[in-house]
Amino acid sequence: MTTDDSEEVAVWCAGDEWCPVTATATLIGRKWHPVIVARLLKHGPSGFNALKEDVDGISSKVLSDSLSDLEESGLVDRNIVSEKPFRVEYVLTERGQALEPVIESMRDWGEEHLLPAPDKSASVTN
Repeated sequence: MTTDDSEEVAVWCAGDEWCPVTATATLIGRKWHPVIVARLLKHGPSGFNALKEDVDGISSKVLSDSLSDLEESGLVDRNIVSEKPFRVEYVLTERGQALEPVIESMRDWGEEHLLPAPDKSASVTN
């Protein structure tokens, strides 16, 4: 699907046929980016603390940096919900929402090909 120039993400390519794959991987290929996008797809607009709770294991700094990256890439918008107390909400843009089939495919592939994570409570021994 092609969109007008105002909606396209600028990338540098040397004419490689894998350019679209490389460009997409660059946008969502960082460790936490697809997880954040998946949580926003599942839960909709979320505040910072709600996202931090939903993305198990991420630090506040990494979440903040990741949200900034996603915002800069045009995948997430940061909306001010209230001034006092100051509260923001993160929401996927139309471009971010268009990643839904990609995120679902990643989930489906993982469910089919990866071993389940070990149960942490079962590994506790005396």
